[in-house]
Parts: sequence; structure tokens; C-alpha cells
Amino acid sequence: MQELYRKKQSDSMRFLLRIRCWQYRQLSTVHRASRPSRPEKARRLGYKAKQGFVIYRIRVRRGGRKKPVAKGQVYGKPSNCGINSLKNQRSLQAIAEERVGRKCKALRVLNTY
Repeated sequence: MQELYRKKQSDSMRFLLRIRCWQYRQLSTVHRASRPSRPEKARRLGYKAKQGFVIYRIRVRRGGRKKPVAKGQVYGKPSNCGINSLKNQRSLQAIAEERVGRKCKALRVLNTY
């Protein structure tokens, strides 16, 4: 399975990823999955199929960070007038971990992929 995930351009992998991408888009932003989408990866990161381990899937908007200002209007010096070309300081994975941690306060985030 690990070898299959390395060859993402193969026909079977492209089909699988396309179907899963469509399925995940139909779901809510934060939802609990019944089982991991990649069991071997989850087990490598410490997941066990027993009570107390849960899988959550988070949708995060990709791309750069947009400055939250009204109508794109920034008051002040021209050096601070950037809106679209800002880069996020934290990775999308870190943002997803924080969101699921906020949603499930009683649980701890073990690992992510």
C-alpha cells in the first residue's frame, strides 16, 4: 500500500484520489471518520483500532493567507498595503490540528497525516 501511495500518477491511484476528493467535498468541514483513509500510515503514527482512538478529517482551505481587512482597504504606509501575497506562518497541517483540538476539547491530538 505504501508503494501505491508513492506512485500517485498511476491510473488506479489517480482514480482513487479523484473519487475520495469528491467524497470529502460533500462532507462537513470537521467530521469524524469511522476508519482511517490510510491504515498503514495511521498505524505508523501510533493509531490502534481500539477504544479511545478516534479519527477526524478536517478540510482546510489551501493557498496563501489573505489579510482580513474591509474592502481590501489598508490605511497607513504603502509597506503594509499587501492583501493577497501574504504567506502563512503556520502550516496547513498545524491549522487543522488546532481546529480539531478546539472542536474536541476532551480529546488529545495524537498525530496527523
